[in-house]
Amino acid sequence: MENSKAVVITGTSSGIGKACALYLDKMGFKVYAGVRKQADGDNLRKEASARLTPIILDVCDAESISTAASVIEKETGGNVFGLINNAGIGQGGPLEVTPVSEIRKVMEINVVGLMAVTQAFLPMLRKSKGRIVNIGSSTSIIAFPGASIYAASKFAVRAFTDSLRVELKLFDMSVVLVVPGHVETVMWNKEEKYKDKLHKTIDPEIAQQYAPLIKFGNKLTAEMERIPANEVAKVVATSLKTKKPKHYYLVGKDAKGVSIAAKFPKRFLDWMFYKRIQKME
Repeated sequence: MENSKAVVITGTSSGIGKACALYLDKMGFKVYAGVRKQADGDNLRKEASARLTPIILDVCDAESISTAASVIEKETGGNVFGLINNAGIGQGGPLEVTPVSEIRKVMEINVVGLMAVTQAFLPMLRKSKGRIVNIGSSTSIIAFPGASIYAASKFAVRAFTDSLRVELKLFDMSVVLVVPGHVETVMWNKEEKYKDKLHKTIDPEIAQQYAPLIKFGNKLTAEMERIPANEVAKVVATSLKTKKPKHYYLVGKDAKGVSIAAKFPKRFLDWMFYKRIQKME
C-alpha cells in the first residue's frame, strides 16, 4: 500500500494522537493533524516534515468539523484514505459524586464527537475505499470500578466500531478498533488534576464512604505498566498498511491481560474486584 495516502487524525496535540501523527508522517503519509489550538499545531509542525498539515478540528464543534472536512476535501480532491479517531478524555470517580455536566462532557467528546467526525469524512473515505481506525481502551473489555463513565464511553466506541464495520463492508471499507492498555501520556496528569478538583467538592461524609474505592483506584493506577505512545502509533500504521486488517488490535500487556481475564465469569471478576476494594478499608 502506498504510504503517500492522506490520513486525518483527531486529538494530535499530545499523547497517542501526536505519536500517530509524527510516526505516520515519517512513513510518508500525508497527515492532517487535528488540533484545537493554533499553538499546538505550530509545535507539532516543528517536529514533522512539510507533508504534515495541522488543522483546527474540535470534535465537539460542528462548524469546526465541517470547515476541516471542506478544507481537506478541497486539498485532496476528496481522496482521503484513513481517519484515526483518537480525540478523547479520561475522567474517573464514583458516579454518585460526578457532576452530570462532566458525564455529558466525556460522552460528548469520546462518543458523539467521534461519530460526528466519522460522519463528516465518510463520503471521502467511501470514495477511496478507505479505513477508519478508532482508538479504544482496555476498559471497553472490562469496566473497572470507579471508572464507570469513562468505561461506558469506550464500550460505546467498541459497539460503534462493530456496527460500522459491517455497515461499511458494503463499500469494501475496513473499520478497526485499536485497544491500548495504559499508555504514558499527559492524560494521566489531567486525570490527577481532575480528581484533586473533584475531591475538594465532595461532601466529607460521602468521601469517607467511598474511601476504599478511591484508594483502590489510586493503587491500581500506580501499579499500571504504561507503554510508550509510539507503540500504539506503530499498530495504527499496521492497521493502515496491511491488506486485510484485524478487527481488533490489542496493544500492551495490560490490554492482552484484560482480554484474557474477560473470559472469566462475571461473578468471579466482581468478587475479585470487591475483595481488593475491601482490603483498602
